Amino acid sequence: MTAALAFAVGAAACDNTARGARKDAAEAQADANAKAADAKQKAKEEASDARKAANEGASALDAAKETFDVKTSLLADASVDASDINVDTFHETKTVVLKGTVPTAAQKTEAANIAAREAKGYHIDNQLVVKPKS
Repeated sequence: MTAALAFAVGAAACDNTARGARKDAAEAQADANAKAADAKQKAKEEASDARKAANEGASALDAAKETFDVKTSLLADASVDASDINVDTFHETKTVVLKGTVPTAAQKTEAANIAAREAKGYHIDNQLVVKPKS
């Protein structure tokens, strides 16, 4: 009888251990699934952020190219004294802003024409001030 009792207690202990192991395994699997889902969501967010950063970088590069093209053309044109002209380009709003001074109204107009020719598709905001050289 003692042996039978020991066997029954041992069998019950094994059954409890097996149930506990299955429960632990199920909990570990659920935890792993939750962590995998979190990692997947984080990876999606980081990929989205990387795409946004790449697009912003491309926009900044496009704006810099337009600024360079306009400023270079202004400097190359003998009819405009571009030494006091600043060019800013805003790709998001497709705007080129001309700031600074020129000696004549004709040069102000010509500077805007050059900017429009070089930055096709951009709005030209001509904020140049006519200030005759003394």
